[in-house]
Amino acid sequence: MKVTAINGSPNAAGNTAYALNQAGLSLREEGIDFEMIHVGNKPVHGCTGCCRCFEKRDGRCVFADDIVNEVLPVLKASDGIILGSPVYYSGIAGAMKSFLDRTFFVSGANGNYFRHKVGASVAAVRRSGGTMTFNSLNMYLSISEMLIASSNYWNVIHGNEPAEAAEDIEGVQVMHVLGKNIAWMLKMKEATRELVAEPEATGKIFTNFIR
Repeated sequence: MKVTAINGSPNAAGNTAYALNQAGLSLREEGIDFEMIHVGNKPVHGCTGCCRCFEKRDGRCVFADDIVNEVLPVLKASDGIILGSPVYYSGIAGAMKSFLDRTFFVSGANGNYFRHKVGASVAAVRRSGGTMTFNSLNMYLSISEMLIASSNYWNVIHGNEPAEAAEDIEGVQVMHVLGKNIAWMLKMKEATRELVAEPEATGKIFTNFIR
């Protein structure tokens, strides 16, 4: 089994990466493969709502000159996904937001690649806005019918300069517990695969609250 983490920070070795790697340590201790992909330092085109992915249904976004189409197959093949972002103006960092908008839109257009995968979100923050960013990341997981793993507090770690997050001992523990809970959920899914049938996917009803 494999979990892929997405580092949405511009810093490849900052506090977001540190937090994700702490969860990864617990996952590896439980025998789960862990990989982290850095997208936060890449130029990522925002979603324009063109819906070409719904028209073509080829598993790709029409914007083919950035990292989105490269990462999509990796996430599709993963058993679990962790989304990690620093906090920018009490929200998700810009490149990460663009990446998530398009990645999850393409997934939905192609039958929902992420349905019933185990998912989790992590935010790294200097001072405030951590839970707002954490909640925003979770929106992508919940609309995709993912199984959201939790910890013993909200998955937010504090620090300003790279490596300061290591001093947030409660935040570090949160990440380790999160990794263990993700591993447990993955193993539970595997153990019950032949015993409990998944509910059938339901066709989405779209309304705009007027018609």
